[in-house]
Amino acid sequence: MTYPFDCIRDFMFFDTALHPSDVILIPGARQPQLMQRAAELYHQGLAPIILPSGGQSKNSEPTEWEFLRDVGLALDVPSEAILKEDQATNTFENARNSLKVLQQAEIDAKKVLLVCKNYHARRALLTYQFVFPPDTEFYVAPVVDKTGITKDNWFQHEGRINVVMNELEKTGKYFRKAIYQVGAVRK
Repeated sequence: MTYPFDCIRDFMFFDTALHPSDVILIPGARQPQLMQRAAELYHQGLAPIILPSGGQSKNSEPTEWEFLRDVGLALDVPSEAILKEDQATNTFENARNSLKVLQQAEIDAKKVLLVCKNYHARRALLTYQFVFPPDTEFYVAPVVDKTGITKDNWFQHEGRINVVMNELEKTGKYFRKAIYQVGAVRK
């Protein structure tokens, strides 16, 4: 059965084929499912390095990076396979700071696996594509996080609708200025 808002579902919730890559990137969040998926891909041999990204959201808690690193270590990802980016506070900073870490480590990431929350996949992909060199290939491996939101249930509960629609709005707000800049809009 089709619904009037299937276009939102199709835009927001998607994945891609996964291929061997140079690195697995995770835009930060305190969601163990992110590192669980990244560790699974790592153990399958799809990438030799995982780079979680995320700073401190509350003063008393460890950074998002520390949280994700600890999950990875518990899943037998060796510490030397986990790079560090623990300053980012939003998705643009996740992308920018991750690129800097890769450049400092002299890792030429031409192929990237992006592990992110499923309803964050579109904004995450667009952000990383905007920040990384244009010849970078991205493969998206979305996960269902602790909210339980999926492409099949997001519209069935007010709280889930709000999360997805807020994410859709953020996608537009994130890129409005960038589109003006890239398009060299003249008033």
